Amino acid sequence: MSSDTSDTGNARPGGRTARNTTAVLQATLDHLGEHGYQRISVDLIAAHSGVHKATIYRRWGGVDGLLTHALEWSASLPWEPARTGALHSDLVALNTEVAEGFTVAPERRVSYAAIAAAFESEAAAAALRTFMADRHRRSAVLVSEAVARGEAPEGTDAEEVVRAAVAPIYHRLLVCREPVEAAHVRRAARIAADAAAAGAFLAED
Repeated sequence: MSSDTSDTGNARPGGRTARNTTAVLQATLDHLGEHGYQRISVDLIAAHSGVHKATIYRRWGGVDGLLTHALEWSASLPWEPARTGALHSDLVALNTEVAEGFTVAPERRVSYAAIAAAFESEAAAAALRTFMADRHRRSAVLVSEAVARGEAPEGTDAEEVVRAAVAPIYHRLLVCREPVEAAHVRRAARIAADAAAAGAFLAED
């Protein structure tokens, strides 16, 4: 989901308004990762982005508005899951990307901080739900393509297969605070792929 954060409806793409929007929203994500929700302020974002705080208040309304729009903006950036040609290995690749997003990716601190912010702010929680729903929707293409190849039956709930595959990874990372190893990634993917093939994700009457 992208957000229309321009002051008017006719701001030129690539113009100053667009540059300021990118600077402010990127600064919000950067400082979310560096400082956490409790220590973000409009003054901090203004200093980092070079956009006057009065403009930030007018367009985003404060910290919660900044977080909401920053997560929506992040969700709007180009991304699609890797394809390998088989559901199990597609889900392995997806789970690997999820795990790396919290462990080795440059944005790993932002990933953790966004989830922590969702426990502090309902606005951040709503924005995070929107972001995750978008990721599940985009990832569901892996399952739809697997159905077309005959790896799972017609009527399989593609997004639920994705949720089942990634859930054990999130559980280890965020609940148990345990390391995620390659064997964990493969096992979670295999269980979800096998369950999908067996019809476990068909819609119930």
